[in-house]
Amino acid sequence: MNYGFFDYKYNISGFSSDLFSTAHIVYIFSVIIFSVLFGVLARNTAHKKISVFIKILSVLTVVLEITKITWESYYDITTGRGFNYFGILPLYTCSLFIYTLLGAAWGKGKFKDSCLSFLTTICMASGAIGVIYCNGLNYYPFWTFGAFYSLFFHSSMFFTGFLLIATGYKKLGWKDVYFGWLPMVALAVIAIPVNFIIGSDYMQVYEGSGVPLMSDLAKILASVGLRWLFSLIMLASYMILSAVVIAVYKLVNKIIYSKYRK
Repeated sequence: MNYGFFDYKYNISGFSSDLFSTAHIVYIFSVIIFSVLFGVLARNTAHKKISVFIKILSVLTVVLEITKITWESYYDITTGRGFNYFGILPLYTCSLFIYTLLGAAWGKGKFKDSCLSFLTTICMASGAIGVIYCNGLNYYPFWTFGAFYSLFFHSSMFFTGFLLIATGYKKLGWKDVYFGWLPMVALAVIAIPVNFIIGSDYMQVYEGSGVPLMSDLAKILASVGLRWLFSLIMLASYMILSAVVIAVYKLVNKIIYSKYRK
């Protein structure tokens, strides 16, 4: 295959998928091992240094997102497809990484705490899922900008959440199930109306695309005129993901505490 690093998916011919290729599998294990080891080694890092890291990363994510939208829009528009309102707007669940990272870096009080709750629960879990099942690799070869952006973005989601927990910058409690969900609700206020107006699936609350069982439920409810109910169910289901993360966090803390007490 002949393609350049910045080639767009429409210009890459003869490509099937690099999902779970050797390079991708190596990448998955590298991200997990690096994140865990770095988190353990950095567990006593001063919170001021973590704050600096968050600030730098928050700026970097904004620059990368603008670069990605510009790059993708250039190809869409110059090839006659027009601006991709259906898939390029930063209204995905993972897009919240950008917004809550900015809130955690520059915000204060309960707003900042809610952003941190999201980063260390739903966001971290979604990042891990995105690294393992990187849908972008179905459209872009591993060594391309399209794949790089998706992998780096989701890796950063997982790494940042894990680092915040490992360093004690954010200590999780059951209240964070609710507070971590609030940013989801805030984005859904925009995403849900957009979905119903143009038929997109931002935040996966319109069709549940790519989510086992939920996509089938979406079809069933849509067939009886209850698509709006699916949107609410899907939005609420993210709380379960948050609760799972907190349960694991508490279990690990309990095991570590019991070990040191002995």
